[in-house]
Order: sequence, then C-alpha cells, then structure tokens
Amino acid sequence: MSIQDFSGKVAVITGAGSGFGHEFARLGAELGMSLVLADVQAEALQAVSSELESGGARVLNQVLDVSDAAQVDALAEATQRTFGEVHLLFNNAGVGTAGLIWENSVADWQWTLGVNLWGVVHGMRAFVPRMLASAKASPDYQGHVVNTASMAGLLNPPASGVYNVSKSAVVSLSESLHHDLSLVTTQVHCSVLCPFYVPTGINTSQRNRPAQLANAEPLTRSQRVAQAAMDKAVHSGKISAADVARMTFEAVREGRFYIASHPKALEGVRQRAEDIVAMRNPTDPLAAKPGLREAMIKALHE
Repeated sequence: MSIQDFSGKVAVITGAGSGFGHEFARLGAELGMSLVLADVQAEALQAVSSELESGGARVLNQVLDVSDAAQVDALAEATQRTFGEVHLLFNNAGVGTAGLIWENSVADWQWTLGVNLWGVVHGMRAFVPRMLASAKASPDYQGHVVNTASMAGLLNPPASGVYNVSKSAVVSLSESLHHDLSLVTTQVHCSVLCPFYVPTGINTSQRNRPAQLANAEPLTRSQRVAQAAMDKAVHSGKISAADVARMTFEAVREGRFYIASHPKALEGVRQRAEDIVAMRNPTDPLAAKPGLREAMIKALHE
C-alpha cells in the first residue's frame, strides 16, 4: 500500500531552496502537507519558507549542509519535536561538477560525493529508522523515501565522471534500500528519481561550494567545455522542475520505484544493459545526438 492522501502528512525536503526541492515543497503545500525544508542557501530557503507559509502551510526550515551527519541528525530530531512522524522524505540536495575525470581534484570529489551521495546516506540513516518505528507503532502508517539521482547515474556520459559516480551510487543505494525494506515492512517504500536535463540551477551549483573545498587552480579546458555544454543542455530543457515534481508525487501514489523525467532517454539505458549482458564495450552515450561528440572533441583540442 502506498500513500494516497498527502493531506495532513509531513514531508522532509533537502535542497528545498531551489529546483526540484522548491517544487516538491510547493506541491506538498498545495496537497496540505506540513513541510520540513532544508538547504545550505539561507536566503533562498527563507524565501521558499515565507512563500509557503503565506499560503497557509506549516513549515519548519533549517539551514544545513547535508554532507554533515550531525546536522542531518539534528534535522531529524527537530522534525520529530515539531511534527512527530515523517511520511515523505526527499533526499534531494545535489551539486554538479564536470570535466575529464582525471582532471578533477580531491576537493571536487569530496564536495560532489559529500552532497550527492553522503547527503542521501545521512538522510536515509537519520530518518528511515524513525519511519520504520512509526510503521511498527501503527498499521495505518505509510512512508516513502525519494532519492534524487540522475539519468547520468544510468548512462555515464563523458566529461562528467565525478557527477556520474555520485549519481550511480545513489541508484545503487536506492535499489538496495528497496530490497532491504521489503524484508522488514510493507508500510515504507522508496523511489529513485532519475531526471535528465531540467532547468533547476544545478549548472550553477558552484555558487554554494564551501570555501574549504574550493579549487586553487583555474578550470581546465575540459572543465570549461563540459560546463558550457551543461549550461546549454540545462537551459534548453523543455520539462520543468514543476513537471518533475508532479511526476514524482504520482509515482509515490502508485508505489513506483523508478522515476524518469525523459522516457526517451531510457533507450540509452537499454543499450547499456545490453552491452553489459553481451560483455561488449560501452556504446557511446552521445550517439543519439549527431555531431555532439565531434563538437566536444574539437572543443577539447582547440
């Protein structure tokens, strides 16, 4: 059984200050949910909170860095004190890095994995036991976890290796969570969200990079080229963050695990799976976009 009626229930959303998180919060408020909003961006978070509170939503907001376990634990404790049970958890905070994988610094790895992977790990570890306790206490309780990964976690496109690794790990973590939950409960479920290019602001996530993880060296040519390609792809996205939020809530209602914003991109996933089964070299993930590979190669050698 999945959540059918969201009214009166509690949603926790990380990365709530922009992009998908903002739209999850808006839709949750529209559906009558109480909201726990978290983000590293204090001003953006306050703006979202004020917007939703002005519409009558009950909101708890907390500025935090999801890569810090203690901060996420504190969020879970504050949530329990304020609202009690949590029904819907969005482990959504994310950042983007680009460039040839061997050119990424240790700081690039630490920052990207810290937010994209460890943020999900900390959210799961802090909230899922509480959700399971709620399920044990009441046969009527229903809970759901949504982890934001990416189509990059299923396709591994070139010049975004660190990001790919972080999102591939989130897919694996989510599938593992799905299987583990099935061993102990029928009341708590999970989904993994794999969006493709959607205008969310992730291409400008460097604005939130902590000073202690900043790079001392300027961007390499490959990082500049890949960043420009990401900017163009994100800005040209035809599906909005609000569209993805609606898809996600629909998937929660239906109890669906995989959520893909762009079904056509799943052809690349099928091709990758067939490559693995056939034990052949990976198919070029850019093959479906004629000229893009050649353009990238040219840009890298100019």
